[in-house]
Amino acid sequence: MIGRLRSPAMRRMEKVALALLAGARRLRRRGPGRGAVAVEYAFVLPVLLLFILGLIEVSRLFWTYTTLYRAAEAAARCGAVNTTLCATSAQIQSYAVTQAYGLSVAASSFTVATAACGITVGASVPFTLLIPWISVGTASGSFNILTLSTTACYPL
Repeated sequence: MIGRLRSPAMRRMEKVALALLAGARRLRRRGPGRGAVAVEYAFVLPVLLLFILGLIEVSRLFWTYTTLYRAAEAAARCGAVNTTLCATSAQIQSYAVTQAYGLSVAASSFTVATAACGITVGASVPFTLLIPWISVGTASGSFNILTLSTTACYPL
């Protein structure tokens, strides 16, 4: 008689609650497969992070090299074409520094010479890797530092 006094909304809520309980019981019965996703995640996450951070480091390396090459190329062109702005080696070096957008490079990092091909501007800059566990040993024994070098020549 008590069951007849309940409203239809209460009966529907009871059915939903019983269905949820039955689903929870089924999940508990799965047994040995529980926690497999967490273990798989623990194996995959370090590899995924290593890949993503390595991709960022390589992207920074290529960006720095491209910027350095572009600055050397622009300075070589300025030395060959614009004898007013880039008349001396020091002026060519300072022009190269202004063309290295986003990099803090000293003028002494650039070398200027006259070669058979024309005005040659070389650049050499140390590049420090930000991730400490990607290390490259050099002859001097330092780790995480690479030397990026480039040369550009513009005909006279």
